[in-house]
Amino acid sequence: MSLLSVKDLRVEFTTPDGIVTAVNNLNFELDKGETLGIVGESGSGKSQTAFSLMGLLAKNGKISGEAKFEGNSILNLSEKELNHIRAEKISMIFQDPMTSLNPYMKIGPQMMEVLKLHKGMSHKEAFETSVKMLDAVKMPESRKRMSMYPHEFSGGMRQRVMIAMSLLCQPQLLIADEPTTALDVTVQAQIMELLNDLKKEFNTAIILITHDLGVVAGSCDKVLVMYAGRTMEYGGVNDIFYKPSHPYTEGLLGAIPRLDHEGDILPTIPGNPPNLLSLPKGCPFQERCHRVQTECKKESPILETFDDVRQRACFWKGGA
Repeated sequence: MSLLSVKDLRVEFTTPDGIVTAVNNLNFELDKGETLGIVGESGSGKSQTAFSLMGLLAKNGKISGEAKFEGNSILNLSEKELNHIRAEKISMIFQDPMTSLNPYMKIGPQMMEVLKLHKGMSHKEAFETSVKMLDAVKMPESRKRMSMYPHEFSGGMRQRVMIAMSLLCQPQLLIADEPTTALDVTVQAQIMELLNDLKKEFNTAIILITHDLGVVAGSCDKVLVMYAGRTMEYGGVNDIFYKPSHPYTEGLLGAIPRLDHEGDILPTIPGNPPNLLSLPKGCPFQERCHRVQTECKKESPILETFDDVRQRACFWKGGA
């Protein structure tokens, strides 16, 4: 049995202009110790997928479909039920650590609060456990850092604090939403190396949401490529990178700068992602696709399985 199984996940938002479908019938599975990378342009539904699993959707959001964690449904649970799952079983690193940490509280009390609430630890136990977790994420002078405020930390150090907080209760699943955003390249590499080390140490499954395909290549086992809330392609990381079967995946891979192509013009995907309130008829990617066919403009391709485990939604059959 998979640790996490998601079937036909759908997330809709009621707006003054109409219904926006941010996630449209998403399917994927994740086993213990695996890392799934969810990639796609802004607005493709990556973060809303994570928020729906954590029960953090906005009030105008509605979820349907199925998501099972250890065989138990985790969608549309009460706040009390969700609090038993959050932090203890599923934890999340949010995109911007500066806005996720309370600027009025020192780091120590923020970390200790998690342990007191979910583990019932005493003040002393929570303090020592928090220091050990800061050591685990390679925070220098961890004991001293417990009495410092978030603004006294660099961006990379704040991200380490967020990772430490998310792992305090040793969750089985960690959702990392753009964990390297706004960090310089060196710190990005350190954060990703840290996540890989922690995954091995705690056998934690990870869902990594990112725009950076380079990050995916070095840390993920599976990749889910999303566009306009839908799955475009899903498969093992090597298949996605070396044998992409969808034009959108080709476009994303082509836009990665290469050291062996010095001076070349960097390819881009023409146009912009569609307005989710007025999607084009047929495939949502057809207006930007360099392999568009007649049927692409008439109907939306179904998500089909090939090579036993890979999936794609495309009428073009090349690349497989």
